[in-house]
Amino acid sequence: MPASPRDLFALTKPRVMSLVVFTGLCGLIAAPIAMPWVLAFTAVLCIAVGAGAAGALNQWYEADLDAKMKRTAGRPLPAGRMTRETALHFGVGLSFFSVILMGFATNWHAALWLAISILFYVIIYTMWLKRRTAQNIVIGGAAGAFPPLIGWVAATGELALLPVLLFAIIFLWTPPHFWALSLFIKSDYGNAGVPMLPVVSGLKATRIQQFVYTLPMVAAAIAPWPLGLVGAIYGWASVALNAVFLLLSLRVLLNTAQEPSGMKPEKQLFGFSILYLFVLFAALVVDRMLLS
Repeated sequence: MPASPRDLFALTKPRVMSLVVFTGLCGLIAAPIAMPWVLAFTAVLCIAVGAGAAGALNQWYEADLDAKMKRTAGRPLPAGRMTRETALHFGVGLSFFSVILMGFATNWHAALWLAISILFYVIIYTMWLKRRTAQNIVIGGAAGAFPPLIGWVAATGELALLPVLLFAIIFLWTPPHFWALSLFIKSDYGNAGVPMLPVVSGLKATRIQQFVYTLPMVAAAIAPWPLGLVGAIYGWASVALNAVFLLLSLRVLLNTAQEPSGMKPEKQLFGFSILYLFVLFAALVVDRMLLS
């Protein structure tokens, strides 16, 4: 039977895509040049389709790993609801469509960054890093950090310091975000043979590392304010959000629980980290709109 539209949509990792689309849209809105709404919509659509393409190719390549993990065993490929060839063709097709449309609708500089983001996630993270090193999520985190940069370049045609800082925020946010998750689903990664940091180095080392990466993330998130790139709305929101993030990260660092039942700080940090990014970027948009 052919794959259903619902399963094809599931291949795109819609939950992950929502964050990608949001940060890409924020980068576009924060840019000093206002795009016509039709072109702006097209640019965000291209970012969404490109993220979906990367998600589909990730699931095509990792079907064997997904089948071994409770969290992912119900996905279309491990559940046997579609063939790997279908997922491959779907992902490649979406990749070419998103990059070419971005180039014609906005500019080829933005299309280049979109292509780099897809290739980075699929080749560097999925195919090369994830099964080989416990630092997979550190380097691979760059893939999810591109959207605000792409949105900015789609509007302006060039890079600037603010989108680079937005890239850095997401890049540095990714390790504590995912390591908080990996701490309480360590057994899933262990059963699948994925060398996530808790599996390879243990819980204590992971708790230390997530706190270490939180510190430069906080610095990068607050930096646009003293550098004069944003106003007080973003500045105070960033200070408040990062204070909470730092406190939750410290609680994870001090936690000694070995079983998921005792990892309430880790679960709280993971949950808050998602809200953190949404609110931080929303504050950026409000701030930039008022400044303009």
